[in-house]
Amino acid sequence: YHDDETKTRETIDEASWLHTGDVGEWTANGTLRIIDRSKHIFKLNQGEYIAPEHLEDVYLHSRWISQIFIDGCSTEATVVAIVVPNEEYVRKNFTSTGTKTFEEICKNNDLKQLIMTDLLRLAKENKLKYFETMSNIYLHHESFSQQNGLITTTFKTRRVVARQRFQKIINSLYNINGK
Repeated sequence: YHDDETKTRETIDEASWLHTGDVGEWTANGTLRIIDRSKHIFKLNQGEYIAPEHLEDVYLHSRWISQIFIDGCSTEATVVAIVVPNEEYVRKNFTSTGTKTFEEICKNNDLKQLIMTDLLRLAKENKLKYFETMSNIYLHHESFSQQNGLITTTFKTRRVVARQRFQKIINSLYNINGK
């Protein structure tokens, strides 16, 4: 860092390795692919580490959703998600929309099951592990935006803010079996 010796020492170690905070994986053809940031990774109860941005990239291939925030906690075995459905696609392809508000549509359990089924399809197609497959989702009617503080100027989810904002909902997603 220019003129910041402390940050430079935090970033470059004694052996001159640069620590970017990125997490990568080697692809089949031998190239390095960046999949997440180390500060975003969290651990589930069986010791599995989750790279949420990588999973979000997989699940965003669903035409039913426009945004997704994946989270988990160390006392649980799977991840859960806050999903913002693709309003235009939902209104065009989901039969029970009528003249309801989008907020009302997002409360429809049939829509939730339809989206969950599509996300499970994507998990299977992408050979995700059990713990990378969502056990529950919440359909949120409001898009993540800079105005509501949920995304940055580079359109990345502000994970700490999202976790704080949705903590009660995330906890409730795990309490489906009366825990």
